[in-house]
Amino acid sequence: MTIQPVRLFGDPILRSRADAVTEFGPEVATLVADLIETMHDDGGVGMAAPQIGVGLRVFVYDTGDAAGHVVNPQWSPIGSDEQVGPEGCLSIPGVRYDVRRAARVRVSGVDSAGAPVEFEADGLLARCVQHEYDHLDGVLFINRLDPADRKEAMRAIRESDWFRAGLTVRESSGVGGGR
Repeated sequence: MTIQPVRLFGDPILRSRADAVTEFGPEVATLVADLIETMHDDGGVGMAAPQIGVGLRVFVYDTGDAAGHVVNPQWSPIGSDEQVGPEGCLSIPGVRYDVRRAARVRVSGVDSAGAPVEFEADGLLARCVQHEYDHLDGVLFINRLDPADRKEAMRAIRESDWFRAGLTVRESSGVGGGR
């Protein structure tokens, strides 16, 4: 397990659709372990492989109530209820906004060994699943904001020290900023 550098807004991998995992072996298990260690070091509750520069459909989560990982995930809403709540992103440090998401979701995929994974989630875990899944499709939470909030978020990004310094990769800081 190794804490990996985190890709920041502006790195093209964050806007690219990740590829499905087709071969399962020690590399996938190592990727999951690195994601978990990096997420924990940064104080996040979720992290997707593109955030550490790996274009594969893998994400990890640890909300305090539930922890795990999903490879090649799919999700669907359960019912039509929605939740609105704060989100941030380890790849966009210092920026947090309320985002509308499905309140309950059904998740399926496989684990790092290729065994089936399926669960239902609500609350923070449902929000986390949707946020991390978006990363696998090259979508950032700021894309889910209404136009006025998106404009404000982009202003905050442009004014941030890391963005003005031209950084698109940073060492994990251990200071948090997650969802």
